[in-house]
Amino acid sequence: MEKKDITDREDIILLVDTFYEKVKNNAILGYIFDDIAKINWETHLEKMYSFWSSMLIGEHSYTGNPMKVHIDLGKIAPMGEIEFMEWLVVFHTTIDELFEGKTTEFAKERAENISRIMQYKIEQSLT
Repeated sequence: MEKKDITDREDIILLVDTFYEKVKNNAILGYIFDDIAKINWETHLEKMYSFWSSMLIGEHSYTGNPMKVHIDLGKIAPMGEIEFMEWLVVFHTTIDELFEGKTTEFAKERAENISRIMQYKIEQSLT
């Protein structure tokens, strides 16, 4: 499969769907989503399409407060360095399998920043 850059919502859907299939089957992350957070996958995926479309292709379709959701979850689930590093590994692996280009690299940078900020905010909320 020839790789291209992320350019439209269809690319975002491919990225998000592929990523979360890996997350669901991941020994470190899967149970947090399914057993602890009890994610409604249909709703969650739609939010993630909008989130990443807003971040990467300027769609401005996302509304919500992901920081609060993750801080609340961090109070009942392990969400520290191990989990965030695993999330990044899965994200980077997924995106590198599917895409390449300027927006692809920006997506990886955004994911790293989001991971770092969320991990910090969760840790601060627990002290």
